[in-house]
Amino acid sequence: MHHPGPPRFLSTGETTQLAPRDPDPSASYEWRVADAPPDSEATVGEQSVTNFTPDVPGRYRIGLDAPDGDHLLTVRAFAASYEGADVAGGSGTAIRDRDADHAAIDYGAERAHEGVGRPRVRLDATVEEGDEGTESAELVVRATPAPNPESALDASELAVGFVVDDRDVEEAVAEGRRNPRDALRTTEDGRALRIPADAVPDRLRVHGVAVAREPGREQRVSVADAVAVERVDRSGLAVADGTEPADPELTAPSGADGAAFETVRLNQPPEWTADATVYEVYVRTFADADEGEAFESIAERIPRIAELGVDTLWLTPVLQHDGKPHGYNIVDFFDVAEDLGDRDDYEALVETAHDHGMRVLFDFVANHTARDHEWFRDAYKNPDSPFRDRYEWQESGEPGTYFDWELIANLNHANLDVRRFLLDVIDEWAPLVDGFRCDMAWAVPDSFWRELRDRVKAKDRDFLLMDETIPYIPGFHEGMFDVHFDATLYFQLRQVGRGAEPATTLLDAIDQRAEIGFPDHAGFLQYIENHDETRYRVECGDAAAAAAGAATFTLPGVPMVYAGQEIGQRGRRDAIAWDHARDEVRERYERLLETRADHPALGPEGELERVGYHVASGDLGEHPIVASGNIHPDDVVAFRRRDGEESLIVVLNFAPDTAKVAVEADHAGHDLVTDESCVVVDGEGTERIRADEVAVVRETE
Repeated sequence: MHHPGPPRFLSTGETTQLAPRDPDPSASYEWRVADAPPDSEATVGEQSVTNFTPDVPGRYRIGLDAPDGDHLLTVRAFAASYEGADVAGGSGTAIRDRDADHAAIDYGAERAHEGVGRPRVRLDATVEEGDEGTESAELVVRATPAPNPESALDASELAVGFVVDDRDVEEAVAEGRRNPRDALRTTEDGRALRIPADAVPDRLRVHGVAVAREPGREQRVSVADAVAVERVDRSGLAVADGTEPADPELTAPSGADGAAFETVRLNQPPEWTADATVYEVYVRTFADADEGEAFESIAERIPRIAELGVDTLWLTPVLQHDGKPHGYNIVDFFDVAEDLGDRDDYEALVETAHDHGMRVLFDFVANHTARDHEWFRDAYKNPDSPFRDRYEWQESGEPGTYFDWELIANLNHANLDVRRFLLDVIDEWAPLVDGFRCDMAWAVPDSFWRELRDRVKAKDRDFLLMDETIPYIPGFHEGMFDVHFDATLYFQLRQVGRGAEPATTLLDAIDQRAEIGFPDHAGFLQYIENHDETRYRVECGDAAAAAAGAATFTLPGVPMVYAGQEIGQRGRRDAIAWDHARDEVRERYERLLETRADHPALGPEGELERVGYHVASGDLGEHPIVASGNIHPDDVVAFRRRDGEESLIVVLNFAPDTAKVAVEADHAGHDLVTDESCVVVDGEGTERIRADEVAVVRETE
């Protein structure tokens, strides 16, 4: 189907890119504004891939005449200027500065969000018995809105807007079914849609946003959430009494015959990410391998990697490249790099990882090709080249690029040949792996990422999509990515390690996720170093590196270890010095991984809360009891992590000396990380937690 995808939620003046899906580059595609608010003068372009910018609030219907028929796309526009708030990328493409001469992004800098940011929303779907007076069971889609943490509004004061997916309406009508929009009704509080079960087509997707209207402020609109309900043949699924499906993920009204329904939260990260730990491998220096034997050498080290306790392997690019060792300048998107091995070697490496309980992430590059790519060699300084329009060009005649990178050329994603090519690349590699790490995601139009997501998730709902977007963008969790690089936390960890900021700012960095509009179900990759950054210990020292590593395992998110980090490696992209590994560093990471695995409260779904604490060091018999010497109160932070099973107190110490920390909470005296007693008593009789780099203790009632 060439339908352009899910509905868009935009502010007036925000631009979204419209593109036919699964395109045939030789076919014709024509866009039109089929319906718009009375005062609108908004238009669409004449190209197959075009842009649309709503100019007044209201509902728009955008038409696409494609080879497989006529399609309609709903756009909901809100009168919101978003002045002073980070809203880039909602459903549109304002996040992407297409000026090839634009200024570089300040890597990982904290995002400004003056004023009150966006609310948040979560959608859930169930099948229930109908209300009194109705005969049929009903599908119920409920919205749970939440105000921005900095807002004075209560959740009850937020409005909710729903849109039924145009694709499902189109298919239902084409099959002679009732239009589900005609069958739905909204509850009095506006928080739910109810649709008779017999009016639900084979698949029904519902999208929704929360809207905050504060006196004297522009309204704010959340990142959209979405749910899908799919009919499933219930025959053979029922348990003994015949009333409920045996599969716990299926739901049906009691006593109903025929179909059951499966409900899916479309923007929820795969369940396995709740306890995942990523291990990044820079493929050309990870193993001491001869030319063409890197894949085999990496595979040989898989058992040792698995013993560490990590379960997700991110391999930097493995495709044929221009000779630069990082591999991101690709010349052949359909073949592996000869210097690493052949296709069979790569597939054997993936299989070895799977055999050891590890998932594999493919590093997917969609923004550019190498200038040595055959398209670019033909198109450069050749206006008549058939490949000319597949790239962006500056007025100077040079290709579009970022950061003055001279060996790549930005692809033109408004070109159908480019989109067709990249979709074929996805189809080539996605079946072999468990997810994509998407390089430079911020530089690629969101319409492409939405199509990628639907394409891979249709075959494997557990397929992970992780974006390298720096700084992160809340709207990228709207039908695009599951887990986002948290460069803000990374940057703050560096600041704390250098002594430039207090350790409490790490909690501020976590709070910022919700403050700028990320929904609560968004996932975040937490790291202290990677192949682009100086090793943390080189910049900040061993003591701070130990605490920073512990932070990534005790704060809510998905922790990542960059190969060599676990043995005290100092070189960023140097060959890993396996023969000179620091055993005490590896043992520390093994303990952290084991502690996190044993205590889900430390994972992404555990709550994070601040606690009061007092830091001391040295002789605890002195009065007053203070931090002295190599300990400063700003070097330490304490916080609570809890879930429904347990509550934990975590203390992080970035200083080179041991800290003794009194926390305003009752707690046990056993450190879950070291498996040793960690409580000392000061001269005033107060119990303190002794922490070298980290201590985790159970909170007691």
